[in-house]
Amino acid sequence: MEDLGPAAWPPEPIRTERLVLREAEARDRAVFIELLASPEVHTYLGGPRPREELEREMPAAPERWPGSFVVELDGAMIGQILLRRATEHRRPAAAGKADLGYLFLPGAWGFGYATEACAAALGWFDGVLPGEPVVLTTQTANVGSMRLAAKLGFAEVERFEAWDAEQWLGLRPPVAPSARA
Repeated sequence: MEDLGPAAWPPEPIRTERLVLREAEARDRAVFIELLASPEVHTYLGGPRPREELEREMPAAPERWPGSFVVELDGAMIGQILLRRATEHRRPAAAGKADLGYLFLPGAWGFGYATEACAAALGWFDGVLPGEPVVLTTQTANVGSMRLAAKLGFAEVERFEAWDAEQWLGLRPPVAPSARA
């Protein structure tokens, strides 16, 4: 994976009706560990990592990189949005395109936060890299993620088997600069 190229980083925090998307800070470490250790969060992502390992290995200040947003609600981190360019990808249709990923704490599920945060991140992306397509991969069994992909305008490119499960690759067509208004 590589960064998003010419995009200035970090951007000013992105504010939505209920959320703030911002760069990671040291105070977010415990939530990052919770996200990575949660069996619920990782049901469709190959399983959680051991909490003891994460406590030992995660730096005091979480790593920052272009396209990685902390999602904050009322001053507390509830999730993460990732927009990273895949230089190599397991699927040829995705290689070289920006790849959208997201993780949210189970307590934040079902309130539309993922849709709101992903839409805001994609809006930022369209502003800094107009005309760029975005891909998203999820397991077809992940009904919530499939629903989110549809709401965000991703259309199926292909289904394939990986990690002993059917995967879905969707593409969000490039947004023309004039269509962003």
